Amino acid sequence: METRELQYFVAVAEELHFSKAAERLQIAQPALSRTIAQLERRLGVTLLERTSRKVTLTDAGAVLLAEARSILAAVATAERRTREAGRERSRIILAVKTGTAGDVLAKVLDAYRAEPGAADVELLLCEAHQHQRLLLTGKADVALLHLPFDPAEGLETEALFTEQQVAILPRSHPLAGRAWIRAVELTALSGPPMARWCKPDGSYPEGPGPEVHSLTQVYQLVALGRAMVTVPESAAADLRRDLVAVPVSDAAPVTTVIAWPDGSRGRAVADLVRVATRV
Repeated sequence: METRELQYFVAVAEELHFSKAAERLQIAQPALSRTIAQLERRLGVTLLERTSRKVTLTDAGAVLLAEARSILAAVATAERRTREAGRERSRIILAVKTGTAGDVLAKVLDAYRAEPGAADVELLLCEAHQHQRLLLTGKADVALLHLPFDPAEGLETEALFTEQQVAILPRSHPLAGRAWIRAVELTALSGPPMARWCKPDGSYPEGPGPEVHSLTQVYQLVALGRAMVTVPESAAADLRRDLVAVPVSDAAPVTTVIAWPDGSRGRAVADLVRVATRV
């Protein structure tokens, strides 16, 4: 199989629509259909069930989709790391959520920059559910995660610090003037529901609260009285003036970790991890 064929198949399998997949790939639909048909003949299996109304994956197609994603991710990673190895000065891509431990991040980057032979660090700002996929697909080398909120399967981690959670409330909220609150108090009052964060697969948990994927978005909803949210204390460092952060005494503590793909052995990543844990 060629990587081009796998790219074409993944596009169709994810879109479940040949026209949309062809548009995404910027190719003609007949060429895409021929490529998928040739792939099925070569493998001797049906990958996609087609009717006039819809396209669905077969069991064999689901297997190939998972394998193809892994193969394409490995190819992309090999390509990028090979290019990096040929440069005079290496580069690390660090994935972080907007608002993630800004002071700590600045200290880590300053300390690492002072290391002999330090690589260039490029920050990749991402949404809350994207870290794991960016690391496993090779689009990022290292990331800052919040446990237990962010998934860490397939990753190695080193703990940096642990902090409490705080509830983000409008200044007019009945609990806004408290020194601390308990989690049950947030739900006891009749008010807006808790925001629902996007999961790594792009879906959302069930519930009445609004679907959110960034701190900026959820803070706007809280200010408008449409949602409530609890976040790590450091995420409230630069809170807008119409909101307050109140510690939640019985909420699970949050540990910020630095994470990288399991099995990664890059010298630059190892040096950055060492400096981060020291700082």
